[in-house]
Parts: sequence; structure tokens; C-alpha cells
Amino acid sequence: MDAHAAGRGFGPGAAGPGEDVSDTAARAAHELRVVFSRLRRRIREVARDEDLTPSQVSALTLVGKDGAATASALASAEGVRPQSMAATLAALDRHGLIRRSPDPEDGRRQLVTLTEAGRARLEGDRQVREEWLARAFQDRCTEEERDTVLRALVLLDRLTRPDPGASRTT
Repeated sequence: MDAHAAGRGFGPGAAGPGEDVSDTAARAAHELRVVFSRLRRRIREVARDEDLTPSQVSALTLVGKDGAATASALASAEGVRPQSMAATLAALDRHGLIRRSPDPEDGRRQLVTLTEAGRARLEGDRQVREEWLARAFQDRCTEEERDTVLRALVLLDRLTRPDPGASRTT
């Protein structure tokens, strides 16, 4: 087992629920997490919003992905205090990216939704990020390497699906 995996309690004899994790599975998990973290940071840098903070971009993205939400639900999802989320939403409101309207189920609360400008902003950011990534694949990888990535993505997608109950070991 490599030093990285050893520190996480993986591998033969590791205490914990379920079966032991092989050295290759532990290494794959570690390397994937490291690479995805770097890739996520790099992609965020590409479409860096000079006029929005990372917290504002995150909240805007969450509303765009999940739809209408209350400020308290957004605060909970983002792991921040309601007061912090209120400041974040006020800034997004000033930029014209969100709209707040009364919650039809509870008039004391407000629902936060994207404005047309908010949707356009998210779509523009998505396009910039995807174009950067496509260009990086084109410029830095061979056709064979791109095919390898596509095949690996099929395997990675399998990890995102519910576990059918059978654990696979090799």
C-alpha cells in the first residue's frame, strides 16, 4: 500500500465497515480526488468572476441547479450561517442575478430564483469552462488519450450510480 493510502485506514486489515479495500482501489480513490480537486480549481479560475465572490458564484450555481429555494435552505446547503447567506443574496440581488418573491406556502419566507440575467450568466460561465476544457483536451492530449478518458468516464459514471448491493472485489 502506498503512503497516501496508509494514512486513510485503507487496505488489508483496515478497521471499518465492509470489506478491505485493495491498494489499487485506495490509490485510485486518492489520485482521483487529487486530480478532480485540481481540475475543479482550474476550471473555476478559467471563468473567474471578477465582480462576484466565490460564495456568490456558489449560491448562484446552486439556485441555477436546484431551482427556487429559501435563504435558509441555501445557507444549509452551503454550510454557512443564515446571516452570511443573506449578505450573499443581497449582493446577487444588487447584480440583478436573482429575484426574491414570497413563498406561496409560507408568506413569511421568500423564495430565491434566477433572473434571466442570472441564467445567462451561468450559461456563459458553463460555455467558457467547457470550451477551455475541450481546448485543453485538443491541445494536450492525443486522440488515443482522449478515447482513454472517454472510456474511463464510463467507469467513473458507474461510481455515481446507486450501489446495486453487491460489492465488487478483485
